Amino acid sequence: MTEGRWLELAEGVYARRYEELDLTTGLVVGGEGCLVIDSRGDVDQGAEFAAAIREITPLPWSVVYTHAHFDHCFGTTPFLPCDVWAQEGCVAELAAHGERARQRRIETYRAEGKPHISDALERTVITPPGRLVTERAEVDLGGRVVTLVYPGLAHTDHDLVAHVPDAGIAFAGDTVEHGPSGFTADSFGTDTHLAAWAAALDKILALRPETVVPGHGDPVGAGFVARHRDGLHRLVTLKTAVAAGETTEEEAVAMSPYPADVTRAALGTP
Repeated sequence: MTEGRWLELAEGVYARRYEELDLTTGLVVGGEGCLVIDSRGDVDQGAEFAAAIREITPLPWSVVYTHAHFDHCFGTTPFLPCDVWAQEGCVAELAAHGERARQRRIETYRAEGKPHISDALERTVITPPGRLVTERAEVDLGGRVVTLVYPGLAHTDHDLVAHVPDAGIAFAGDTVEHGPSGFTADSFGTDTHLAAWAAALDKILALRPETVVPGHGDPVGAGFVARHRDGLHRLVTLKTAVAAGETTEEEAVAMSPYPADVTRAALGTP
């Protein structure tokens, strides 16, 4: 899976899986165009993804970012020129933190002994989105419409879900993670909104998808999303109890439905 493999989820709807970061990107093909869901993490990775798409369709493409984290949106240059969609908060996030994130990842990959990725990031130019979504927008691909939905505060403050109603599929980015236990410790960062995240999953479930494609991991069903929505409610309850002095962090870890590292990361969110 190093160079990626396609999963055909429905006619003209695909997920592409990668070993690097367990990343999952997407492609929706209509009669007149196609929509690329996330562009991978650097210029070379984006070029690989673009070439793989051209093996499926020659139609003109648009790109949508599910959020501004590097692995989802730094690979856009090979797709240009094209429309680039994102939730409006993505612009400020990339402007404020994008270059810092690029430099940090260059250093991280070099330290990990992955010079091909660090070198690619050195050559990467971050592309800000130009088509902005506040709450909802539709992308007409010709005979198929993809609805872009802002689910509210969740993994970040600018997550975006790409819903393909005629196929019953929602590309959820990192609002839905699929680690060994659902979430991983990396799911929760300084830009995570733990208390609101469960409500965002409710908005995804309200779309009544049969298949939900996470930003990392294999596609899942609605039951998986509902289970981890309930898990988020439990994490919020435990965090509130720790903050109120009603329980200790160690007790909260013991009562959590998630592994210790995941729980500690969630409890440490702002």
